[in-house]
Amino acid sequence: MFAAAAAASSPLLAQGAESKDGYLKGRLYKTLKIGMVRAGKTLEEKFALAKEAGFDGIELNTPGIDVEEVRAAIKATGLPVDGSVNSSHWQVRHTDADPAVRAKALESLKEALRQTHAVGGNTVLLVVGKGSDGPEEEIWKRSIENISKAIPLAAELGVPIAVENVWNQFCYDHEGDHNQTADKFVKYIDEFNSPWVGMQFDIGNHWKYGSMGDWIRQLNKRIIKLDLKGFSREMGKFTKIGEGDLDWADVRKALAEIKYAGWAAAEVGGGDLERLKEISANMDRVFGLTSQS
Repeated sequence: MFAAAAAASSPLLAQGAESKDGYLKGRLYKTLKIGMVRAGKTLEEKFALAKEAGFDGIELNTPGIDVEEVRAAIKATGLPVDGSVNSSHWQVRHTDADPAVRAKALESLKEALRQTHAVGGNTVLLVVGKGSDGPEEEIWKRSIENISKAIPLAAELGVPIAVENVWNQFCYDHEGDHNQTADKFVKYIDEFNSPWVGMQFDIGNHWKYGSMGDWIRQLNKRIIKLDLKGFSREMGKFTKIGEGDLDWADVRKALAEIKYAGWAAAEVGGGDLERLKEISANMDRVFGLTSQS
C-alpha cells in the first residue's frame, strides 16, 4: 500500500538488513528543521551551516518560501531540501468545525505540496488538527475527508503527505499512562487507503505514552519519514536527543525489523554551528551510525 510513497521518500528502501545495531549505517539520512539553524544571515549561509554540521538535507516551512531563492541555495551548497512542514497546520486546521477554515487548510496543504515539489522535496509534514475541535469521531471524519481532497495532487507531484504524531489530543489519551499503543494511528492512516498518506513518526513525542519501538513495529511501512527528540518520563519533559530515558536500543531494533531506510529529522532546540554539530553527533549515537550507540 505504501510502496510508492515510501520509494519517493526513502532512497535506499530496496536494501535489506539483519535486525541488529548498525543496520541504519548507510541507510539513514539526517535532516533538520530550517528554524533550528540560528546562525547565518542568508538562506544559502544557513544551508551551508547545516551541511557543515553533518546534515544530509534540510526541511523548510511551506507555503511561504521563495522558490528561486531556495533553488539557488541548493545549487550553491549541494544540500537538498528533503521535505517541508505545513506552516499553518496548528492555526488553520483540518479538524475545525468551520467548513471555511477547513477549505483554507486544504489550500495551504496543496500549496505546500506544490512548493515542496518545486524545490525537490519529497514529503510535506502535516499536523491534522486538534482533539479539542470536537468529539473524536467527528474530527476523525472531518480531517480525513478534507485531507483526502489533496491526495490527487500529492500523487500527481509524487510528494506524500506525512502525518506527524504530536501532543494534539488526537489518536491517543493525553491524560493516559505509558502503556498506550499506536492502534488508532494505524487505523487513521489506513482509512485514507492511499500510498500518498503515511506518517512522519516522531520518536520522542509519545515516549510518555508508550513504547516507541513497539509503535514503530505497529506502524511499520506507514512510516515514510522520522522526526526525533529526546524525552524523560522521570522528569516529564523533552530533552536533547539521547538524553532522558527513551529506549533507543529498542528503537534501533524496531527500525531494523521494519527495514526502515530514509530520512530522520531532528526537531529540537537549535543554535549556531557548534550546537548543530552536537545535534548531528547525538543523532549518530542514538541511531548507531558511529561505533558508539
